[in-house]
Amino acid sequence: MDEQIKKGQTEQLDEETLFIVSQTFKALGDPTRIRILHLLSNQECSVNEIAERLSLLQSTVSHQLRFLKNLRLVKYRREGTTLYYSPDDSHVMNVLEQTIHHAQHH
Repeated sequence: MDEQIKKGQTEQLDEETLFIVSQTFKALGDPTRIRILHLLSNQECSVNEIAERLSLLQSTVSHQLRFLKNLRLVKYRREGTTLYYSPDDSHVMNVLEQTIHHAQHH
């Protein structure tokens, strides 16, 4: 009985964990963010390159990258005045790519 009680307590999720998980799924719940992350999973890109490749406005791309960066799903490196973005969370990218693969072969 004591083991079940202990197990139940360890299975409780704290507020911070719940928030991060829900925000991650919120990030993956947006088609534009999925497109950006999928593109970045294949190559590092600048805001201009993302906008051009996905036919999006630069302001839209910048806004979405800010959201993804705040969740630590993307990172950037600076080269001169240009920022180049790439994935920053291999676990989330694996979930995304597995889900895409599942949807394509369903």
